[in-house]
Amino acid sequence: MTRISAAFLFALLLLGPVPATAAALAIGYLELTDDPRYDDKWAYAGLLLAPGGRPFEGAEAGLAEAKINGGMVGLDFTLERAEAADAGGMLAALDRLQREKNIHLFLLDAPDDLVAKLGAATRGKDVLLFNISASGNELRNKECQPQLLHVVPSLAMQTDAMAQYLVARKWREILVLQGPLPADAELVGAFERSARRFGLKITDNRKFVVGNDPRNRDQNNLALLTTGVDYDVVYVADTDGEFGRYIPYATQKPRPVVGTAGLAAVGWDWSWERYGAPQLTRRFFRQAKRQMQTADWAAWAAVRIIGDAAVATRSTDLATLAAYIKSDKLAFDGSKGVPLNFRPWDNQLRQPILLATSNWVVERAPLPGFLHASNNLDTLGYDKPESACHF
Repeated sequence: MTRISAAFLFALLLLGPVPATAAALAIGYLELTDDPRYDDKWAYAGLLLAPGGRPFEGAEAGLAEAKINGGMVGLDFTLERAEAADAGGMLAALDRLQREKNIHLFLLDAPDDLVAKLGAATRGKDVLLFNISASGNELRNKECQPQLLHVVPSLAMQTDAMAQYLVARKWREILVLQGPLPADAELVGAFERSARRFGLKITDNRKFVVGNDPRNRDQNNLALLTTGVDYDVVYVADTDGEFGRYIPYATQKPRPVVGTAGLAAVGWDWSWERYGAPQLTRRFFRQAKRQMQTADWAAWAAVRIIGDAAVATRSTDLATLAAYIKSDKLAFDGSKGVPLNFRPWDNQLRQPILLATSNWVVERAPLPGFLHASNNLDTLGYDKPESACHF
């Protein structure tokens, strides 16, 4: 008998007898029709800055793994996908799937405002929602809901991770370059909080605009934007990506560039090389024919968490699954090197954040030396004393 087969048989003995008929657990997947976040991003010159791709393929990857694990204990899993043009349509789709398919567990792929509306509309309903793509901090604070879990990391977690890295490198003076979009302002607000939290100094915040209009010379000329001020590093907030790609290696002073250009803080990156990540990335690439992004990872993780909970509890009952998922019994292996579970005060999944360039992960946060009284992962994002969430 080989070592592999012996280990497999031992696992089966631990799991006990497999039922002859598999119990089925259906998982709902709700997404926004024509979601602009997944449009291909093109530069004005016709260059493709970022290809689109829906995270449903991540959920499918998670489903394939959940089926393997569930099959050992007589559980089967299915995904039911639905889309709608607005929050009302998504709520109607949720109600329909709950009524017709007896689905109570849903992945939500929608922008912040829609997730907030769905969270408020489903409060008190017999459902558990998993946010896989909305990173806004308010969803974890004043707009939090007891039935809404956040698998994707928050903006605060990402900017805290970056701030830890800058402190560790002793790059304490920061020049911020901010774009014109509301998402750029939201990102800068999150970074300003992180800078205060970790003792960084923002020496200036300079707004830029995209284009060559000479009337906007002070706001579209990179040499002017990065001169006349001291800084150890440039933090770029350009969620559109058109202007930010020109900034690395082109600042007036030879300084590192971080934020949405240069070094980025992300929930997942295809170049992460440890803890089984390459195997996960390759499986996803074979299926989707593109690299795994943060929302893809979050969709995969959400389905796997549901599957792991069902296997651990041998149950498809919502109350049983919700109690397990929201407890410290959950120790999800997300290929990030530490067991992951949800914070009880805001339902955010604790997780490391990766600091990555275009083709390698430089560091994983929390960094050494950034300690917490109970869990070092809680140095990222809103800790319990800071949280404005009240279920």
